[in-house]
Amino acid sequence: MSEKTYKDPSISLNRIYTKTGDGGQTRLVNGRLIPKDDLKIEAYGTVDELNSFVGMACVSARELAAAFPAMGRFADTLVRVQHELFNLGSILATDPAEIHPKQPRVTEADVAKLESDIDEMNADLDRLPSFVLPGGCRLNTELHVCRTVCRRAERIVIALSKKEDVAPDSIRYLNRLSDAFFVWSRWVCKQLGTDEVLWEPNRAASGQAE
Repeated sequence: MSEKTYKDPSISLNRIYTKTGDGGQTRLVNGRLIPKDDLKIEAYGTVDELNSFVGMACVSARELAAAFPAMGRFADTLVRVQHELFNLGSILATDPAEIHPKQPRVTEADVAKLESDIDEMNADLDRLPSFVLPGGCRLNTELHVCRTVCRRAERIVIALSKKEDVAPDSIRYLNRLSDAFFVWSRWVCKQLGTDEVLWEPNRAASGQAE
């Protein structure tokens, strides 16, 4: 049996509250106590927030799978992304000097897989005559929420990289993932036969003729 790339989790959760956070601090994976408003916490906390929204989109995709089988396969992709995001959070929640060689993380392989997914699904999409707005179907809007939260996570991780060493693949992964969410949001509309919502500047109140 081949050796696993990453070490398995070695935790046992039974007691949920520790009261450590009552003073506004929390511990990193390597045990260091830091303030909860530290940029490092903001980085992996936003990745965690993104993971929750990806889970929501995954549930929506599963609910559509009976009528649209491709949605089942897409839900599997979203589950993969959830695991990748947790791997990313593991690295961000650890001081760089304390990272274990077999600690979960995102790598070039994860970035390359996202690029492959993007290319495959984008090949079936029509050329855009304008920017798109969230809408068309619920799953489309959920994926746009994922996209925008992913962009925020990327900005925060870039800010963190100016304070400490951050693996370039971590930033590249978030950048590519936000692109994937954009393509996926368009792809689900096509699969479901719903129209995308295109940006029409003159539909604003100021653009309406009197």
